[in-house]
Amino acid sequence: MAKISLITVCRNGAHVLRTALDSVLAQQDADIEYLVVDGASSDGTAGLLREYEPRFAGRLRWISEPDRGMYDALNKGLRMATGEIVGILNADDVLADDRVLARVASALTPDLDGTYADVRFVRSEPGLSLGELRVASVSRYCSGRNFRPWMFRFGVQTAHPSTFFRRSCFDRWGEYSLDYGMFGDFELLLRFIWKNRARMRYLPFCTTVMRLDGASTSGLKSTFKINRADRRALRDNGCFTSYLLLYARYPFKVWGFLRRR
Repeated sequence: MAKISLITVCRNGAHVLRTALDSVLAQQDADIEYLVVDGASSDGTAGLLREYEPRFAGRLRWISEPDRGMYDALNKGLRMATGEIVGILNADDVLADDRVLARVASALTPDLDGTYADVRFVRSEPGLSLGELRVASVSRYCSGRNFRPWMFRFGVQTAHPSTFFRRSCFDRWGEYSLDYGMFGDFELLLRFIWKNRARMRYLPFCTTVMRLDGASTSGLKSTFKINRADRRALRDNGCFTSYLLLYARYPFKVWGFLRRR
């Protein structure tokens, strides 16, 4: 089975990182390399990682140093990665069950460049354990079942935490760009899946449980910012769009790409 390099980037996230670590540690039947890139945290993150190192028995590698933001940190993780497959786990998220990575590795056959799946969002209280997060009430469920590459024109993408690529894709098509602020994941997915026609497979299960912790991207100001960044990324990658198409995503989501459970 192919080795998976799973990357987590964080800064002052010790209060949530423990459950992410626990969810990776619990993975069964998978060859895993876990890479944590910490942005010189001052909240005890380094001490937490040292605590967990013996439990990973050599499968955890981490660095702690200043960076230029999330996507710079992710690129550092990519350069550390030795696995054939690369995935992302946000510091405040957890893998949805103990065989997520085994199922991804099994499904990403040699004829594919990557896979994508579903994620679910939960509202969590501070201090919840891994088990409690996995059974927490679902606030929103994001399914990739109906995704098609043409949907990028509407600003619709695969759920970034559910998407795994072969390491060779980054060698061929590049790393995360630092030119799109907090929306670098949209540009990378667009570049890989739409521009370079990555061979993808949808996996009909949930890979990731994501916390809804109040760091909202709602509101008109945020909506304008998102659509400006998406329009720029689409233009830079030669994919036609317009603000009319981008703002059409909101009723379009109701059609089924995002659905509630």
